[in-house]
Amino acid sequence: MNLDPKTDLTFTRTIHAPRSVLWECWTTPEHIKHFFVPKPHRIETCEIDLRVGGKFNTTMNVEGNLMENEGVYLEIVDGKKLVFTDTYREGWKPAADPFMTAIIEFEDDGNGGTTYTVTARHRSPEARQSHEDMGFFDGWGTVATQLEAYAQSIT
Repeated sequence: MNLDPKTDLTFTRTIHAPRSVLWECWTTPEHIKHFFVPKPHRIETCEIDLRVGGKFNTTMNVEGNLMENEGVYLEIVDGKKLVFTDTYREGWKPAADPFMTAIIEFEDDGNGGTTYTVTARHRSPEARQSHEDMGFFDGWGTVATQLEAYAQSIT
């Protein structure tokens, strides 16, 4: 993938859990609730229709404020890659104010763990900078840490 530093943010981390378990965590609504937002925030609801054009909707509870996020999957490579966006809603309805497209990649690391890469693509350099200023690296890093702990607890 060709990254554009003006509009893309990305990081890679080794997670000490099998790729198949991480995939299950990312594709099962009940699992998403355990890691998808940095604690003490939480996911109240999650709906997944795991197919291209299928919904990936979450409702986050951030300090008592409910934030609904609706989106769709753009690409699914079983066990290896998820691409979802809030640019569209289910039925390919355009969003009024999209934020990003997320690309989550999983590769076996050769030692029983997973090389986990998260990329956030934005529509403009300003949107990218806003996401970085909001704490992209700390937030998604915390999510990765929570994902690892949760995945290890269910293996």
